[in-house]
Amino acid sequence: MTIRSALISTTAALLAASIAYSASAQQMGQPAGFYGDRERGWFWYEVEPEPDEEPPPPKKEEPAPPAPAPTPPPVQPLATPEPKVPASPSFGSAAWLRENLPKYRDRALDDPSAENVRAYYVVQRLAMDKASAFTDMAQRVVVGDPLLDETGRRPTATFAANEMNAVAGEATDAELKEIAQQVGIWFFYRSDCVYCDKQAPVLEMLERAYGFNITSISLDGKPLPGGQFPNFRADTGQAARLGVDRTPTLVLVRPPEGIQTIARGVLSLQELRRRILTGALNAGWIDQETFNKTRAVDTGPMLPAKIDMPPEVASDPTQLVNHLRSLVKQ
Repeated sequence: MTIRSALISTTAALLAASIAYSASAQQMGQPAGFYGDRERGWFWYEVEPEPDEEPPPPKKEEPAPPAPAPTPPPVQPLATPEPKVPASPSFGSAAWLRENLPKYRDRALDDPSAENVRAYYVVQRLAMDKASAFTDMAQRVVVGDPLLDETGRRPTATFAANEMNAVAGEATDAELKEIAQQVGIWFFYRSDCVYCDKQAPVLEMLERAYGFNITSISLDGKPLPGGQFPNFRADTGQAARLGVDRTPTLVLVRPPEGIQTIARGVLSLQELRRRILTGALNAGWIDQETFNKTRAVDTGPMLPAKIDMPPEVASDPTQLVNHLRSLVKQ
């Protein structure tokens, strides 16, 4: 074989190897290089590109630190409301006079000049005129009103008042005689008590007038110096049980257990009669109607002790009066 033939054979072998390599590279997804890229021509001195370096593994993302808690807004102090200044009362009103009349008086006292004294008396005149106008209207309003006119309860005329006293006195006498049939009186005394000696004659009058059974109980075991109630009893513990701590003491006693203390001191006959009736009322031995007959006054229509008043009614004078009249007890 000649040199020419050997050169051709070598060239053909290289070309076949280049084609095979290019096909293999394409199947493997790699670039064919300049041996398999005929269109680029023959570049014997072309430098093969370095293979791509493998990309570094992705960095693991560190979890973000938790967000700091939001800072609460600063607490604003509550605004203190400014105190409301009350409106000044109008000149000449009752409120104005209550507030200012003493000021005019004090000014006149501290500096009694003609101007200050005259100013005080003029303001006082204003107050007196207002009071006079009120009194005049009060008389007009009260006259003939059964709820307001006190002459219907107690006459102002002397002869009428005396007649009412007589009627009440008769009712008192009758009721005391009725009570005396059921109630006795314990009279606690001491022989050295001068007030007890003065009380004894009054009790004797009460005993003769109404028939009360009076039991005298001596705390020191001795009789009264005046000789009243000679059939006395010595105290055997009754005073301690009833809390008797002074003399004279008077106690109403109604068998079997009714007890009402009516006096811890000296009483006149009139006071004694009234207290016996009041004690009987408190103990429930007489009723309110019977008690009222012994009083020298006609109680007449009365308002109840407890009243439910709607605010809108209380603020209106006409509605207020009408509502109260509807509640009057006859």
